[in-house]
Amino acid sequence: MVTIRPATRDDAEALWSLLEPVIREGETYAFDRDMSRDRLLQKWLHHRAFIAEDDDGGAVGTYFLKRNHGGGGGHVANCGYVTDPSARGQGVARLMAEHSFEEARRQGFKAMQYNCVVSTNTGALRLWHLLGFRIVGTIPKGFEHPTRGLVDAYVMYRWLGD
Repeated sequence: MVTIRPATRDDAEALWSLLEPVIREGETYAFDRDMSRDRLLQKWLHHRAFIAEDDDGGAVGTYFLKRNHGGGGGHVANCGYVTDPSARGQGVARLMAEHSFEEARRQGFKAMQYNCVVSTNTGALRLWHLLGFRIVGTIPKGFEHPTRGLVDAYVMYRWLGD
């Protein structure tokens, strides 16, 4: 059983344990690989952040939710998700995604857009397609992967409804 709740600064250690390996490996997020703990946590918690916990209270995932753009684009949300490697394949990412859609709707957003889905992140791409996202743009060689070099990045979009 996984529960999702708002993250706070008190969750800093748990968040760091989830985020640091992902950022350091540099395969899926366009964050500086050498970003400091304080800067990364500040960036993550600057938005509405959530933490997913297992029955024992252990952190198995996190996501943030924010407005993608202002003005006329202010109805479109953006999220970033991280799942602990030990919890992958157990539905945690899907649960966080579905939670984020409901939270986005609750906050008045009408759509969700992911700005930089790395083409080599096949697990995320599979899930996003299953959840109704479509690729609306390709950024050729838009992401520098640490082992594969320059790879494409996708802009993905899903209407959340009224």
